[in-house]
Amino acid sequence: MIKDRITSTDFLQTKLAAFRELGWRIVFTNGCFDLMHAGHAQYLEAAKGLGDILIVGVNSDASVRRIKGDKRPIVSQENRAYMVGALTSVDYVVIFEEDTPLELIKWVKPDILVKGGDWAEDEIVGADFVKQNGGRVCTIPLREGLSTTKIIEKILRQA
Repeated sequence: MIKDRITSTDFLQTKLAAFRELGWRIVFTNGCFDLMHAGHAQYLEAAKGLGDILIVGVNSDASVRRIKGDKRPIVSQENRAYMVGALTSVDYVVIFEEDTPLELIKWVKPDILVKGGDWAEDEIVGADFVKQNGGRVCTIPLREGLSTTKIIEKILRQA
């Protein structure tokens, strides 16, 4: 069930140990994922292709407001997490309260940290930590012309 993919770090703790024991590569990425679109789905599918287990950190409503402003998010954290978890490429979703996923990254200790191609590696939160622990950092090209901001702008132009 999709709801079983939306989890807490407490639940994931035993799962992560088992995955590591099996030698599975753990991939981590994060984002707001407000107004899901094909670009999000393609990005997460590509991220999953880099390893065996994909864990996605989803910003809480409060952290989205701090990052994007008072008019965001459009969709609640529960619904955003559900939509991300509904994708077959995603194994687990964790909602995090902080403005950055650094603490979650340190907790997960992914083998592979993934962000969109609009991020330079030296700007990716947690990149140094992942590399210092033997992991790698990957960027995935974004789908041209697709972004939540552009979708919102289009809706406002047509209103």
